Amino acid sequence: MGGLMDNQLQKGRAAVSRPAAKSAKAIRGAAVPPAAPVVPLAPPMSPVQARRLSAAVLGGVPAFRRTLHVGRPNMPDQQVFLARIQQVLSSGQLTNWGPMVQDFEARVAEIAGARHCIATCNATTGLELAIGGLGMTGDVIVPSFTFIATVHALWRQGVRPVFCDIDPTTHCLDPDCVEAAITSLTTGILGVHLWGNSCASERLRELAREHGLKLMFDAAHAFGCQPEQPKNSYLGDAEVYSFHATKCIHAFEGGAIVTNDDALADRLRYMVNFGFAGEDQVAHLGTNGKMNEASAAMGLTSVDAMDRFFAHNRENYAAFEKGLAGLPGLSLMPRAAARRHSYQYVVTEIDPDTAGLTRDELVAALRLENVVARRYFYPGCHRMQPYAGLSPRAGQTLPVTEAVAQRVMVLPTGTQISCQDAARMCARIASLLRQAPAVRAALKHCKDPRLPHFAPLRAGSH
Repeated sequence: MGGLMDNQLQKGRAAVSRPAAKSAKAIRGAAVPPAAPVVPLAPPMSPVQARRLSAAVLGGVPAFRRTLHVGRPNMPDQQVFLARIQQVLSSGQLTNWGPMVQDFEARVAEIAGARHCIATCNATTGLELAIGGLGMTGDVIVPSFTFIATVHALWRQGVRPVFCDIDPTTHCLDPDCVEAAITSLTTGILGVHLWGNSCASERLRELAREHGLKLMFDAAHAFGCQPEQPKNSYLGDAEVYSFHATKCIHAFEGGAIVTNDDALADRLRYMVNFGFAGEDQVAHLGTNGKMNEASAAMGLTSVDAMDRFFAHNRENYAAFEKGLAGLPGLSLMPRAAARRHSYQYVVTEIDPDTAGLTRDELVAALRLENVVARRYFYPGCHRMQPYAGLSPRAGQTLPVTEAVAQRVMVLPTGTQISCQDAARMCARIASLLRQAPAVRAALKHCKDPRLPHFAPLRAGSH
């Protein structure tokens, strides 16, 4: 009996072992996947490498060795310019409507699509002359979100600026707010084609016609820019350009008034030259506002290079558009549809609640990267002297202006900035936003002399 059980047990064990052996044999014969390659660990980052990648305010190396500024001059062909200067010196006529100024006026008028151009020594003088030539008196509606010269020009002509709110998208005058601000004392509207965008020209023309008002535009940012629709042409009764060295097209220093009004053009030609109508006949109140020949020579050479300057700025803008996309709390102002645009201003807005930094904190941190970003046009003309007391309720009636003035940051561009520079600026801005709490804390204790005057006052505040 015991032997029989032993035999059955051995048979059972053999039955069990046979499938196991077959399974093991199958496994040995199956293809074995190759082992995953061993990825070597990245070498540890050296202290020098870490400093290069870190924000300067946190002890890193600044993003740029040279300082980048908003509005560094675009330089046209030096040899062409010097040849024109040689012509000026050879002619012996340095001012008083010499051939360079005449050629410059003709070129500007052609580009603007205007019948007349009167070149001036600067745009502020051009504004004052146009205001006087148009006979603006009493109240003139104007944005507060503009360079202070726009409003100074009115005040110096004895005109009271009535500040009006802006469109949050274009930063130009809001036509609905303009309509609401018109009173029996209003004699004109002074719009600003900010950043080269059109200032709702067609609607403002309708309002001006309906109420019998003069309409002029400060087009300091807009020379060479053309709206998508011809009916939205920038021209009003008069339009004033700036050719200051910070503008895309410059004449060292200069300005110009363009108009299609023949009578106004005649008056302005008197007014820009002390009011002289002849050798010893004064026909109008005037000043010495003429452009000189050297400035006109630079202006002509800059106009020659306009397409190149615009194209370079457009490439930079595309680099900023790519590099700033998706950053929390930072938006790049889109360019209005236009047939031609200078792209001279890279305008961003900072939402501090989402970005983690205020606009002023970001501007301050970028100064340590040797990037001089600007907070245009803070705090708004209505909060500057001598206008702060004119409209005590302006802060309540200009909510968009107040908000935009706290949020706008303009970044450097132009021909002295490359696409690579733009990409590096974007990368450093992204780094600052990623480390916002540490950046804010560091700014509170930073004593670097490159910090702007407002950094200690604004840091940490919302």
